[in-house]
Amino acid sequence: MTHPEQVVLLDDNGSAIGVADKAAVHTTDTALHLAFSCHVYNEAGQVLVTRRALSKQTWPGVWTNSFCGHPAPDEDIESAIARRAADELGIVVTGVQVILPDFRYRAVDASGIVENEVCPVYRAVTTSVVAPNPAEVAEYAWVDPGALSTAAAAAPYAFSPWLGWQLAQLG
Repeated sequence: MTHPEQVVLLDDNGSAIGVADKAAVHTTDTALHLAFSCHVYNEAGQVLVTRRALSKQTWPGVWTNSFCGHPAPDEDIESAIARRAADELGIVVTGVQVILPDFRYRAVDASGIVENEVCPVYRAVTTSVVAPNPAEVAEYAWVDPGALSTAAAAAPYAFSPWLGWQLAQLG
């Protein structure tokens, strides 16, 4: 029997105050919770961008960072990153390092669903062949980081809001 995926609920200071089922937490009044974003690079220095599956509840079909996720209660962040890299993209990541430790955002999808996350941003490297999970990823591309920043600034509607904010903070 599989258990529902759970997220860690946070208070305004970022301290854990409980857990909730992931499926129940993303609503029009989403509680603040813990997440992470990861930007994956290849040996050529390109960054992996993914287009969210059309079946996703929020921001379906938009381009975003390599992958995101939620650490389970009592799961360390590196284990959560490794788990989501494998689940979403079929890859193994190495060299995981935090690049925006204090990233936090709130965004409202066109459907009214709210993302409300303390979401540290990580960088990692892979030499794996990408094998995306179609329930998560519609398509992917390896791109020059500068070209990604230019594209996200020129056409923000084509990208997740959190990616645009992350790229702006990363400079």
